[in-house]
Amino acid sequence: MSYITLVRHGQANTTARDESSYDRLSDLGHQQSRWLGGHLRDTHAHYPRVFCGTLNRHTETASSMGLPSPILDKRLNEIEYFTLAQLFHEQHGVPIPTDREGFVEHLPQTFGAWANGDIANAPETFDQFETRVSDALREIGTEGGPAIVVTSGGLISMAVRQAMGLDIPSMARVALAIMNTSLHRLHPIGAQLSPVLFNAVPHLEAPDRHFAQTHL
Repeated sequence: MSYITLVRHGQANTTARDESSYDRLSDLGHQQSRWLGGHLRDTHAHYPRVFCGTLNRHTETASSMGLPSPILDKRLNEIEYFTLAQLFHEQHGVPIPTDREGFVEHLPQTFGAWANGDIANAPETFDQFETRVSDALREIGTEGGPAIVVTSGGLISMAVRQAMGLDIPSMARVALAIMNTSLHRLHPIGAQLSPVLFNAVPHLEAPDRHFAQTHL
């Protein structure tokens, strides 16, 4: 059966507070990606079609996984969260978080303001983001065998929102839960893609790899 498997990139630069500084894998991010690639090979996973966003952290993840010649598509790129956060701070006085606990509060607020059009001069509107994700996944589709797609957590949360009809707070909770190098699978059920796997990290389940189950 054909399906789409979405992979969140490996851990990026966790000390960054802007888009360009964030956009590279940490040493752990490369190791997570190598472990995932090894798991896919060991389990004889078959992906005749390989897609990838164009950000450095996407292409580095695909390379460390050992994925051959991915098709690069900028529609699979992440939202510019740091840019949105800076604009949100400048326009509404909402401070930018410095730890995971802060992001738990900040992400739903930011998503809500962005979706409502309350963040002026955003790099793209929420509707534009929603449309590009829908268009990309529809074009990837399920013809031609299973596809694997290396992308980011925000895009994966949007794919789940579209498949499940989630509201913005629920989408934000999904985004916060997504681990680095996790697997998420969409199967065609009727005319729609439906999630049948979420946030799976079989390559990180061994006790000596639990430390690598990261969110940031």
